[in-house]
Amino acid sequence: MGSPGQELRRVSGRNRIADVRATTVSVPLEAPLRHAAGAHWGRFVRTIVEVETESGCVGLGEVGGGGQTTQAAVEALRPRLLGHDVFDTTALWFKVLNPTAALYDNRTQVHAALEFACLDAAGQALEVPVYDLLGGKMRDSVPFASYLFFRYPNETTGQGEVRTVEQIVAEAGRLKKAFGFRSHKLKAGVFGPDYELRCFQALAEAFPDDSLRIDPNASYSVRDAIRVGRGIANLRNDYYEDPTWGMNGLRRVRRFVDLPIATNTVVTNLEQLSANVRDPAVDVILLDTTFWGGIRPVLKAAGVCETFQLGIGVHSSGELGIQLATMLHFGAALPSIEFAADAHYHHLVDDVIEGGPLPYGDGEIAVPDRPGLGVKLDRLKLAKYAAMYEELGGYPYDRDPGRPGWYARVPNEQWADPTDASRPRISGEPGVHEKSRAARKGAGR
Repeated sequence: MGSPGQELRRVSGRNRIADVRATTVSVPLEAPLRHAAGAHWGRFVRTIVEVETESGCVGLGEVGGGGQTTQAAVEALRPRLLGHDVFDTTALWFKVLNPTAALYDNRTQVHAALEFACLDAAGQALEVPVYDLLGGKMRDSVPFASYLFFRYPNETTGQGEVRTVEQIVAEAGRLKKAFGFRSHKLKAGVFGPDYELRCFQALAEAFPDDSLRIDPNASYSVRDAIRVGRGIANLRNDYYEDPTWGMNGLRRVRRFVDLPIATNTVVTNLEQLSANVRDPAVDVILLDTTFWGGIRPVLKAAGVCETFQLGIGVHSSGELGIQLATMLHFGAALPSIEFAADAHYHHLVDDVIEGGPLPYGDGEIAVPDRPGLGVKLDRLKLAKYAAMYEELGGYPYDRDPGRPGWYARVPNEQWADPTDASRPRISGEPGVHEKSRAARKGAGR
């Protein structure tokens, strides 16, 4: 038996990448989720990445977005990844995401999926959880907030609509009862500032002991953002998330509203974080393991935030269980968690991991303790939801199926009508399935 360093090299020497696989899946949601830029059309489209090493470890990663396009981007990187040691994550960054090359071909989120998989495989090789590779576990579970979306009804069952003030309060109550949430996030930017202010105030009245946060997705004008901010300033706010667009816009809101300003949109790399340190616009940085390019980059950013006394939150970009596991390991390794994390996860009806969706308990999810990320693929579910993607194709994230011809502006001026109870076709934009299938057939020739 050699030294720990020799043992690490011996183990990692058997863990060069032998294969890289990508599978795009479509996993159903309880109901379509509306947001400032459009909607999630009743499902999440995610690409599952598998990195298999020479020793047989299979590390898992996950990335959202462009469906078949994302899968093709991962597969195109396969030749340069074969033979790469999964422990060499710094070299991986430059192989995939060289900062000057990224100006022409930005692969930040693809790199994140590959880094997840490499850390998963490395943890399996050493028989330790990923959090041990990040400095150890500071907590056994991570707290989460309910993530309240305005929703269209499920196209098949007619259930799940969230549109009225009464419905948003009822939905928060349902989630609190089912999962134990003590913090609630309202995804705003759909029906406009005045209506959404009423919804948020109603939540505060209904749950006086719980903390709140509102996220208009940068859709409000500076003027409206200030007005809404002043209207909620006396409530139990965690923070005021992305009320308007841009560092200067947020800086102006911060000047006139007595609330901590948070962002996941305009501080997503270390250069932007340093700019915010020099000239503050944001008080709370919402760190996303995908948007930042991996777990290691957000851990590095968290260290900067800690040094300059900036708040930290764990952001959600629409995850299945693999990415959720990265959020849990990151959350476990943080010295402290001041705010409950975000997660879309409770909107899903299923997952592609063994055992089904990770369970909530008292508003928290336990950090996996098995080696690596601690989750494994359910091959039957993977095949089922890959077939669903083949059948349905993708959907336009930046379009609302109930508002033909509409597209989002920043700031927005054309809001949805909260009195409109119509039920749009959700299963697909006309022609999108046919175009998607035709494109895949063409790519296979």
